[in-house]
Amino acid sequence: MAYTTATLNTGAPMVDLKRRPSKTFIDWVTKLVADVDSAPSALKVVTATTQNASIGTTPIPTGTLSTGLYRVTWYARITTPATTGAATSSLTVTLGWTDGGVTCTYSGSAMTGNTTATVQSQTQMVSIDAASPVTYATAYASNTAGQMVYKLSLVLEQVSA
Repeated sequence: MAYTTATLNTGAPMVDLKRRPSKTFIDWVTKLVADVDSAPSALKVVTATTQNASIGTTPIPTGTLSTGLYRVTWYARITTPATTGAATSSLTVTLGWTDGGVTCTYSGSAMTGNTTATVQSQTQMVSIDAASPVTYATAYASNTAGQMVYKLSLVLEQVSA
């Protein structure tokens, strides 16, 4: 996602007659700092490769989170399809968090393709209570246990406090 900030007016002087920063330049720097401070920041990236089983509920390790709005984005891909017999497999990603004292979850659609081109990517906004973790889990099924292999990457970003 592209992020833009205020444009610097290059036609205006950057310094005044006493060689101090001009009001135009000070205003631009002030706006730039505010834009950077309000931009989402990636708190943690989690990558799990060569997975061939479910992942139980796992906190995204970040330390203590403050109350606020967060964005969780995940990317999952089948890296080795199931191949035995009538090969079928399924993978579902689930997120968890606490909002207002209520435990909330969101599950993506089950990935049921059985090729290395089977992918899923999704973004979910979550509003969390202070000191409560954001968690992830996967539900894995393969008609031959452990045969289908996948990778999962997640990014947790703080959007606002």
